[in-house]
Amino acid sequence: MKTLNIRVAEPKDIASLVNFNQSMAWETESKRLDETTLSKGVTALIKDVTKGYYLVAEQDEQVVGSLMVTTEWSDWRNGVFWWIQSVYILPDYRRKGIYARLYAQVKSLAAKQQDVCGFRLYVENDNSVAQKTYEALGMKQSHYLMFEE
Repeated sequence: MKTLNIRVAEPKDIASLVNFNQSMAWETESKRLDETTLSKGVTALIKDVTKGYYLVAEQDEQVVGSLMVTTEWSDWRNGVFWWIQSVYILPDYRRKGIYARLYAQVKSLAAKQQDVCGFRLYVENDNSVAQKTYEALGMKQSHYLMFEE
């Protein structure tokens, strides 16, 4: 594989991130996301680091993958969980270790903080390929179920 650069997303990446989110929603849930709302949401996160951040994987100046990190305070642990969300790798670049590199960068950034107590993510129940990837990187299935309204 050619050199892969992992970096924090910048405003120039908004179009790629919007496209990735639309593609992911369609591939995983057959949902079409409103582009205007999605663009505003991605832009808001990039402009306000208190909301979180995106990491992008870039090869030959093309963004080929990304993930988003947001936070959740845990009073039980007196620390912050980093939630990994919006994971997307372009189809031609999958199964080449790009997510592993993105996740390693998340862990490296967390190690520089004093209050990160763990990492969490959502995965579709039937997405066994992704589940195996996360398990291979040391994550375990939680005993919690998720409810939403």
